[in-house]
Amino acid sequence: MALPHLDRPICEPVELPPGAPLRIERVRQDARAAASEPFVHFHDVHELVLFGRVAGHFDVEDRRYALVPGCIAFIPSMHQHDFALDAGPRDWVLLQIEAAAGESLARLAGLERLREPFCARPGRTLGRRLQQLAGWLIELDARDPLVLPLAELLLRAAALAPPVAAEKLAADARGLQRLRPAIDRLRRRPADAPGAEQAAALCAMSAAYFSRRFKQQVGMSWSDYVRTHRLHLASRRLLETTQSIATIAADLGFATPSHFGELFLHRHGMTPGAYRRAGRKRTATPRG
Repeated sequence: MALPHLDRPICEPVELPPGAPLRIERVRQDARAAASEPFVHFHDVHELVLFGRVAGHFDVEDRRYALVPGCIAFIPSMHQHDFALDAGPRDWVLLQIEAAAGESLARLAGLERLREPFCARPGRTLGRRLQQLAGWLIELDARDPLVLPLAELLLRAAALAPPVAAEKLAADARGLQRLRPAIDRLRRRPADAPGAEQAAALCAMSAAYFSRRFKQQVGMSWSDYVRTHRLHLASRRLLETTQSIATIAADLGFATPSHFGELFLHRHGMTPGAYRRAGRKRTATPRG
């Protein structure tokens, strides 16, 4: 059974496995894949995305890049971004590195490029090397002491790729920055998310202006964003922890486990329990 969160591109809040400095996964979607829904977001982690087949665009702050087969995208921690992928077959490798580890790597000689977001298109030889390094990294346990040295090699190779030209977006690059106090509060305490009025106060705005500004910048209301954030956190915890469904619901601020189940079913098309079972079955399947 397919896991619904993999049908959306790279948009969930990130919780790394305990004790692991990174996570890496390969995602493949067939011709039935629908166009992705936009979801402006940012993470504590640093992200590197190695695309295979792809069409669409990548927005990061005030820039837009056209995505073409074989391109790569890098986003440092806490930079707002979005991926809008066209319908049809597509695949990518996603590497997410814990913030402190990523910042340490960005201070190394030759990796200064990692201090800012970029999109690039490696040549054929460099592209093969990137995929080979990513393949080796995928085969390791995320807690293996070799993962960070290998991730550094992968990032060094990515930093050599020729840049792709960007289109300047008309939107105010600081637009989401003004909303960050409310979003940061949600991220720190998802179970105690501020309501719209409190969120507006955190951003030094009136409630009406905050609501208009948030919908304009993010594409959804504050309450919808809170619910989406919590549900994505829940999806990861279902796959990556042994916490009970009731505990996950309580920890993330859902009124009751049944209410959480209804919202999860509506968004993902399956109950939390079915989602967890599908995830365990997928993890247990040997890699080919």
